[in-house]
Amino acid sequence: MSQKRSYWIYQLIGWSFYHFSELIGFFTLFSFNLDGFTLMIGNAVVNIIMGITLTHVFRLIYKEYEWIKLPVGQMIIRSGGMVLLITFVMAAVNIPLDGQLINTEKMNWALRDIGYLVTLGKPVLIWVLIYVFYSYTNERKNDAIVRIKLQSSIKETEAKVLRAQMNPHFMFNALNSIRALIIEDPSRAQKGITQLSNILRSSLVADRRTTVTLKEELKTIADYLALEKVRYEERLQVKWDIDKRTLSLLVPPMMLQTLVENAIKHGVQKALRWGYVEIKTSLDAKNLIIRVRNTGELLSKTNNHEAGGFGLINTQQRLSLLYGDDASFEINQEDSITVCAEIQLPLGKLSIKTNSETLNTRNSEIIG
Repeated sequence: MSQKRSYWIYQLIGWSFYHFSELIGFFTLFSFNLDGFTLMIGNAVVNIIMGITLTHVFRLIYKEYEWIKLPVGQMIIRSGGMVLLITFVMAAVNIPLDGQLINTEKMNWALRDIGYLVTLGKPVLIWVLIYVFYSYTNERKNDAIVRIKLQSSIKETEAKVLRAQMNPHFMFNALNSIRALIIEDPSRAQKGITQLSNILRSSLVADRRTTVTLKEELKTIADYLALEKVRYEERLQVKWDIDKRTLSLLVPPMMLQTLVENAIKHGVQKALRWGYVEIKTSLDAKNLIIRVRNTGELLSKTNNHEAGGFGLINTQQRLSLLYGDDASFEINQEDSITVCAEIQLPLGKLSIKTNSETLNTRNSEIIG
């Protein structure tokens, strides 16, 4: 049932119930003939129509001038004034109507008018209180929905901006990796172009999707590491330790790629002889755990530029936007020559993509 239709039904039922219950009270106190009974019914119908009409006018004024947005004091004063006005109008109509049934002229006019105002003011006041309370709670609920939608839109926009900032840096490194092959080894350069094409495709997908399967993310990393292997040759060794149960889980695109890129830039690149990058995924009762270990030294945990730069700040912000406090990211000096970056993502917020193919990875496998 629509809200508008419900409003009119409740109006009719409410005012009808009140005035016909009042009618029953009159019958218990006075005895009327058939004409008197007809007049009583007519008076009740007039009061029902009048109650619905006048309170609806209040509703229109309340909405038109947006009293809900006024300070509470002003809203109470204006609503109270309308209650008095509606009550006066109803009393002015009812006194002559009831005069056809009982002799109201012999009554003390002050007591008579006060009695009518009190009697008719009660249902009007109750109606206004119910409507203002409903309007207030409904307005708060709508405001909450708007805020949630706005926050969701802001988070989505911020996440897209963060990905857009990250991708050019990633592409720059990939192009540097393939540049040396063009003259020295054209066949390997061709293979490198294919790998770069795969990376570009993944990058484009990342701008349109908030999540990808971990399998897709690992394929992108494998292509990236293959290109970096061209630059570093035997100086770069890669180890994989992938739990196959994690492959179908959905993760933020390019997130793991950022950690691997950081491991090479701040670890392998600075190693005197050789360095390694180890990628490990596992599950516990509540989380997907991703670890990237690499040769290197974490110079400062407080200085983001020294500890990994924009990429790690980006990772922290993206995790916060997508998962709030349910996800965690830490980077620590594991021992004197090893840095470990660890991400934990809540399994409850990771949808599973079924029918995934198996990614062929082996423990301690070195990508050549």
